[in-house]
Amino acid sequence: MTTSIDKGPEPRPVSAPDGAATPTPVSERAIAPDLARGMMLLLIALAHTPWFLFTSEIGVTLMHPADGSLADRIAQAFTIVVVDTRTHTMFGFLFAYGIWQLFSRQVAKGLSVKDARRLLRTRHWCLLAFGLVHAALLWQGDILGTYGLIGLIMVPLFFNRSDRTLKIWICIFLGVGLVFAVGSFLALQVLPAMPAVPNSQQPILAETDYVAALTMRVAAWFPGLLSGVASLALPTAFLFGLLAARHRVLEEPGKHLPLLRTAAFGGIAIAWSAGVVQVFAHFGMLEVPNPAGFGSVHFFTGIFGGVGYAAAFGLIAHRVQTRGSGLRLPGRALLALGRRSLSGYLAQSLLFVPLLAAWGLGLGAHLSSWSAMAVAIGAWMLTLAVAYLLDRRNIRGPAEVVLRKLSYRTLRKRT
Repeated sequence: MTTSIDKGPEPRPVSAPDGAATPTPVSERAIAPDLARGMMLLLIALAHTPWFLFTSEIGVTLMHPADGSLADRIAQAFTIVVVDTRTHTMFGFLFAYGIWQLFSRQVAKGLSVKDARRLLRTRHWCLLAFGLVHAALLWQGDILGTYGLIGLIMVPLFFNRSDRTLKIWICIFLGVGLVFAVGSFLALQVLPAMPAVPNSQQPILAETDYVAALTMRVAAWFPGLLSGVASLALPTAFLFGLLAARHRVLEEPGKHLPLLRTAAFGGIAIAWSAGVVQVFAHFGMLEVPNPAGFGSVHFFTGIFGGVGYAAAFGLIAHRVQTRGSGLRLPGRALLALGRRSLSGYLAQSLLFVPLLAAWGLGLGAHLSSWSAMAVAIGAWMLTLAVAYLLDRRNIRGPAEVVLRKLSYRTLRKRT
């Protein structure tokens, strides 16, 4: 039974003309989360491109090729330090932050807490369905389903818990993650070498038959869906985001500058330091019996990197607000893409997969790390330009429109 101390700060309802759930006007949205989402899409694009090099020999770090030219090595080093295992946790933080914003604003407009929770639940089921369709049609590395599942699990468990309870569980998750990361690294240094596990992703992208690839993508998506939750990295980032949203850390960054600076500089420093060590491991410069074992530590520090990136955008938002002159063109385009992050994410798959996978043009067989990075940046810039044009015309992203209609449909039927 939940005691009073465990109750979190439910938003207080205020009167509204009709009590109906309505989308949040763009003018009311804080800029920090959307700026972060816009940049996050570039990091996601960079994180995915090594997967498409399906003819390369994989090294000790995720899907990165074992060799390459100087330009390839530079691209690999940048991605390992700055991108790998950081993007999904930053998205997890922002996902939880957005959930609390949506919930609190709908309650403030007069929607009952029960209906607001129903809205979230419907939205998360829709995300899970979006993820399955996305994986089946294009990309087995889909993350939408994972976040939908996390929402379905984490909201009932933690949404109405106190800040103190959230902090305790954050410490528990971090402790378990640290023990697992360090324990895995040490175990792999003393245990006899195990046979290499065959890569399960490259055969999917190397499959020339679309229907066969579809079956393989769905089969690969389900284990990824569960591992995203079981790893505890995303649940930890979720709790960080929920806690930050309750205190409006990104909406009111000026009130939380010491916290934001500590999270940004400290979190990024921890993540990048581990990333540098992982680069040494990937390049064969780490003098340990099994350099691949450091990957567990690299993955664990992604929690701090993702939260640190989100905090950095809070600091950027504070600077914009205090300057008073508003965002310039690059920032406005980034903001526009962040407001359409779901459409931007799906658009990346529409651009990448048919171009690079073997069942499409198969260009992934002919690219290397640096050229794949160039494709990722080009695709992201295209989505950035389209989002900016849509924003100029006050047109919402198509995927956001569909998700909103599906999510609010149940509530409209009840009113």
